[in-house]
Amino acid sequence: MGKGLILMRDAQDSVFVNQLGYPRQGLKVFTAAVSGKFELVELDSGLSVFAGAMSPLKQDPASGLAVAKGDFTGVERPGSYFVRMKESGAVSPVFVIEERPYASVGKALLKCFYFQRCGVELTEEYAGPWSHGACHLGDAHVHGNPEERHPQAGGWHDAGDYGKYTVAGVKAVADLLLAYERFPGAFVEPAGIPNSSGLPDVLEEVKVELEFLLLMQRSDGAVYHKVTTAGFPPLDCMPELDGAELIFSPVSDTATGSFAAGLALAARIYRGLDPDLAERCADAAKRAWRSLQGRPAAEGFRNPPDIVTGEYGDSSREDELYWAAAELFRLTGEAEYLQAAEALAEAGGFPLCELGWADTGGYGTLSLLDAGPGLVPEALRTRLLAAWVAEAELYAERSAADGFSISLLPEEYIWGSNMLVLNRAMLLIAAEELTGEQRFGQAALAHWDYLLGRNVLGYCYVTDFGAKSVLYPHHRPSEGDGVAEPVPGMVAGGPNLHLQDEAAAALLAGAAPAACYVDHKESYSTNEMTIYWNSPAVFVAAYAGRL
Repeated sequence: MGKGLILMRDAQDSVFVNQLGYPRQGLKVFTAAVSGKFELVELDSGLSVFAGAMSPLKQDPASGLAVAKGDFTGVERPGSYFVRMKESGAVSPVFVIEERPYASVGKALLKCFYFQRCGVELTEEYAGPWSHGACHLGDAHVHGNPEERHPQAGGWHDAGDYGKYTVAGVKAVADLLLAYERFPGAFVEPAGIPNSSGLPDVLEEVKVELEFLLLMQRSDGAVYHKVTTAGFPPLDCMPELDGAELIFSPVSDTATGSFAAGLALAARIYRGLDPDLAERCADAAKRAWRSLQGRPAAEGFRNPPDIVTGEYGDSSREDELYWAAAELFRLTGEAEYLQAAEALAEAGGFPLCELGWADTGGYGTLSLLDAGPGLVPEALRTRLLAAWVAEAELYAERSAADGFSISLLPEEYIWGSNMLVLNRAMLLIAAEELTGEQRFGQAALAHWDYLLGRNVLGYCYVTDFGAKSVLYPHHRPSEGDGVAEPVPGMVAGGPNLHLQDEAAAALLAGAAPAACYVDHKESYSTNEMTIYWNSPAVFVAAYAGRL
């Protein structure tokens, strides 16, 4: 079909596994579009080392297939294997069973943030063939006031374009910091980025974004929503060649609230590691919080008429305020923040357990649930824990019923569906920690399996990994650098039933929801990457790697 397109799986590919492999002592479950008996075959010897029977075939609405599940959890011998169906002869991709099958992908998912850095040269020493010059070094002007200019260089490009967005950056920062806080052992080994601080690479990388976010705050504490050019550059434009004027879009309540939350979280994590950074983050978070107090909510952010880059619109600020109050309480121990968080939780009007860039209430809930014994009123903690567990129960129940063991309903295969998959895995992991119920963690790992190949199209949705990897992401550096392979470690957005770009609309009409994905450089609604799709993947990889 030529460069830029891989459309569907081959007809004979009907056995779907985690293409990177399975940990020796973890669950080992797969899906197939055939039933009957199967065997696990050792690649080197060609010998069958395990035989089993699939579950009965069951229609899977999201994929449009009748599928069955198989289980070879009892096999723990390290090696390379594939699954073979005894009647049809269909085989899976080759995968490994070993102690740490996810170490490489975990590092790559984290290093992807280095490849998204703005304002610095990516040298060949660290970036290899994906090196490029420093970009976007100049000041940006404030929208509507060309004479007012401020520094903006630094941070991470948001996605396949070169914009930098506060709410998106804060979610990514939060996911990475929570991953480090919970699973520090996952970040002992270097990820291959420049590091002069001696901190773990994940904290060194997050500092890059924090320094940029601090530039997004006005003197009155409010925070600019984004800094971008007026429009998107051509798809093959390298970042250092993007010379269009940079513009700070107006401040927004949601950007300011998210900023207050994320910077307070960062201040707590860095307090004993980088006191200067922690102090600056704490001060900025408090000023952002104060700027939102005592005034009515502003209208949700909308792009100015002359700016067409990503909008990240959000009409509600209550969830951001709730998260900010929770994090500021965790940071300071001051009662006023706890009282504000409790009042916002009681007033409702937003989801308490979502972990998105727009619906951020789950971060506030998790922060309060993670607080030490006796710090949060028992009635509030009981309510929040019940809400979290109920959400986890729902996702675990859906996962058990789904043909590929994930919690998405057919209508939930939307733009960025892989973020939903990974956010829900995060929620399930936290539910296991809060309750001790291993079934929640097992459901989370099934979502991880889905990302890495156990899906109806048989794709590993992380570039440079798996037997069938994403090759043509909607990502300007990958298109413009002259390197055949895309930047490694990027998570593709995933199936989107709404077909919101021309490539998807032309090539996927009539496809089942879970099959509405195309590996095409023009398919920004299914095949772009973003930092806040990679960030929950780092969290889940850190959890999966500890098995």
